[in-house]
Amino acid sequence: MPTPAHENPLHTAVRQFVLHLQLERGLARNTCLAYENDVRLFGAFLARHGINAWHEVTPAHITDFLTERHALRRSVNTVLRELIALRVFFRYLVQERTVQEDVTARVEAPKVWRLLPEVLSEGEMQQLLTAPDERTWRGARDKAMLELLYATGLRVSELVTLRLGDVDLESGFLRCRGKGGKERVVPIGAPARAALRAYLSWRGSGAGAEPLFCTSRHTAMTRVNFWKRITQYAKRAGILKAAHPHIVRHSFATHLLMHGADLRVVQELLGHANITTTQRYTHVDHQRLRAVHRQFHPRARLPRGEV
Repeated sequence: MPTPAHENPLHTAVRQFVLHLQLERGLARNTCLAYENDVRLFGAFLARHGINAWHEVTPAHITDFLTERHALRRSVNTVLRELIALRVFFRYLVQERTVQEDVTARVEAPKVWRLLPEVLSEGEMQQLLTAPDERTWRGARDKAMLELLYATGLRVSELVTLRLGDVDLESGFLRCRGKGGKERVVPIGAPARAALRAYLSWRGSGAGAEPLFCTSRHTAMTRVNFWKRITQYAKRAGILKAAHPHIVRHSFATHLLMHGADLRVVQELLGHANITTTQRYTHVDHQRLRAVHRQFHPRARLPRGEV
């Protein structure tokens, strides 16, 4: 098949690869199109970085491509599918002796991305916390819930099941029941205590077994209701990320680690049974460090065409 004069040299092998999938492997048309699209996306990425031949590709190029795709908010399944397409493609290139090595063999599947939570920056968190109108009882309640969520890293299910007797504002601690009914004691910071006091002045006192956070019907606040409230406040604050109660928990953990907190302490605060669950937040911080390094360090990137 003749090669169009204007075609990127990288794309010649892609066309031949697609023919191989169709004629020799007998794959369905839609499957072939998906493989072609994924490999061409990678080819475009390489072209932007001055790579014009498949034998110049290194594992680092593939990792950077997948990282970029993930940063563009592509789903984990999409990124994994793109890696699979590249694996099939490079095996084909080795078979055709276009390249000597299957560089994808040295690229780990990004399983950790399934664990990497999205977080709010400290500035975005501040915007969210100041969004409720504290002049109303609903605003005071929501302000207290947001401040408490960020101060303690509670799960939303733990937050909405708190009772009046679970919180001790004088000592600055609360008691919550986590997964499996396990109890833990968590400290409360000064801003959260102030917000709780302001809310309780609206709510009034009650028996220790009563729900801490109530609706206008005097029933316990629900997870769904609070989720909706956070979404509204995020929009009001101009936050573009998908805000939900768990993103506040993620932000709590990430911000603690960013400021030097011990991983074991964060594990205890979050109520994680296994520290490997907590370690995912260190990956988030590593991503931030890498992004800052790449943006500001004069030697963070190689000149175009160098590998």
